[in-house]
Amino acid sequence: MSSVPVHATPEHLAPCPDTPNCVSSQSVDPGHQVAPIAYTGAPEAAMQHLRQVLAGLARSKEVGHSAGYLHFEFRSLVFRFVDDVECLLDPASGVIQIRSASRVGRSDFGVNRRRVERIRAAFHKP
Repeated sequence: MSSVPVHATPEHLAPCPDTPNCVSSQSVDPGHQVAPIAYTGAPEAAMQHLRQVLAGLARSKEVGHSAGYLHFEFRSLVFRFVDDVECLLDPASGVIQIRSASRVGRSDFGVNRRRVERIRAAFHKP
C-alpha cells in the first residue's frame, strides 16, 4: 500500500482497499461500511464544527482542506503509524461522508471504525 494519502474527488472519497484497516461511509461492503455524519443547519457551519472536533482529538493534524473537504492525519501513540481521515460534505443529503484508513499494514484491530464513531459522538455532543 502506498504511503501517500488518498485525496477525495468532488463527489466521492477513495474506495477502501481489500484490507480490513479502512472504513468509509461511501462503501457498499458491510466490512468497510460506516454511516455518514448527519447534520442540521448550514453546511459550512457543520464542516467548521467537524474541523474543530477533529483538531481537538489526540494526535491529530490537519493536512488539507478545501470547500466541503477535510483531511486529517492521526498518529498512533506507540509506533507512530499514520491513519488518514477524510471528510466530504454532501449538502444534498444533509450528511458528511467520512473515510478513515491506515496507510500501512493489514489489520487495525478496529481502530479506524472506533475513531469514526468517536468523531460522530463528539460532533453530536451538545
